[in-house]
Amino acid sequence: MKKVVLIEDSKVLATALTGALKVEGIECFWAADGVSGVSLAKREKPDLILLDLMLPKLSGFDVCKLLKTDNATWRIPVVIMSTLSDGDSRDRATEAGADYFIPKPYDLACTLAEIKKYLKM
Repeated sequence: MKKVVLIEDSKVLATALTGALKVEGIECFWAADGVSGVSLAKREKPDLILLDLMLPKLSGFDVCKLLKTDNATWRIPVVIMSTLSDGDSRDRATEAGADYFIPKPYDLACTLAEIKKYLKM
């Protein structure tokens, strides 16, 4: 079973996406802030990390940098999902090591298709 770590502070969005991933046969672990998200990713070693940029305790930019410079997690693809979709935010996300960017609000079917692409499903 493929594993995803979702780092998202919105419980509503996290619940919806976690449920949709479960229906697709994907195990999903959720963290509501950047600090616990980094810990969760290191512990679970998922196949993919879905990351919001505006998070409590540690921004998504910083989370991405930490994950991409850690020997245990640097190979895990990071997909940013954020309302901060201007050019500067996208550039900063890329500089932090993000592999892909999905602007919010997102279309669930298209988002699931992108996630499956990264999971090679």
